Amino acid sequence: MSNSSSSMAQFLLLAFADRRELQLLHFWLFLAISLAALLANGLILSAVACDHHLHTPMGFFLLNLSLTDLGCICTTVPKAMHNSLWDTTTISYTGCAAQAFLLVFFIGTEFSLLTIMCYDRYVAICKPLHYGTLLGSRACAHMAAAAWATGFLYSLLHTASTFSLPLCQGNALGQFFCEIPQILKLSCSHSGYLRELGLIVVIACLMFGCFVFIVFSYVQIFRAVLRIPSQQGRHKAFSTCLPHLAVVSIVISTAAFAYLKPLSISSPSLDLALSVLYSVVPPTLNPFIYSLRNQELKDALRKMMTGYFSGATKCQVSHA
Repeated sequence: MSNSSSSMAQFLLLAFADRRELQLLHFWLFLAISLAALLANGLILSAVACDHHLHTPMGFFLLNLSLTDLGCICTTVPKAMHNSLWDTTTISYTGCAAQAFLLVFFIGTEFSLLTIMCYDRYVAICKPLHYGTLLGSRACAHMAAAAWATGFLYSLLHTASTFSLPLCQGNALGQFFCEIPQILKLSCSHSGYLRELGLIVVIACLMFGCFVFIVFSYVQIFRAVLRIPSQQGRHKAFSTCLPHLAVVSIVISTAAFAYLKPLSISSPSLDLALSVLYSVVPPTLNPFIYSLRNQELKDALRKMMTGYFSGATKCQVSHA
């Protein structure tokens, strides 16, 4: 690591606003978003863990997806809330590296899990007789472990490569969290930049391969669903696929537009809004999308909430 980067004590993050009133507004807005995400994902984790009807491959992968959503929210939002509340924009060099590592780790793992969940829906609808064989408990555990390991390895390589570059273009990042493309803009090493760019291209090709697999799988899924004779059967099949398809669409569209938009329309305010869209909005919306469309999950949440409130009522009566 060069002297210019190793001696750098901190980075400056982009503030949401200059006025104190707007900073406090952003703090309360992020607080509401984070509490909603924590509550919704926490309910899904509790429902999947406690209800034996959800001890299925899809329930297992949904539990893992909620963990990555919680990780994404807890990586970026608390520091943004702290900066807005205390009217500061600084983050330490170590904190920035940890934030970049964790965010790439959770997002990479989430995309891998979404690809696996697509495979789960494909097998369930197109090869139902082989579902128990192809998606047994051991196979699901191996696939989930592979998703987490892939996210960890990608994040480790990506972060180590980025933070080994000499930084000589100042320490101001045009983002409210430590985003790796923003850190690359501070680099003055042409060879290191090309090395990191090559790593990004390789990973982008792998992610594009996952995207092609998802598209191909859903083409096969929809063809199989349309061949189901009963309307009720088609509705049930669509109800299990649409939440996953909606989550995949949100994650891919927001991230793709954030990184592939033309430079001619780039601006600090637009980049800030897009970063919120792909790093904060999907982890908050995912549990609501799944809970609204998945009947088994809705039943489990309803049963859990009913049991909680009935237990609280009995406790109050006994005390009275």
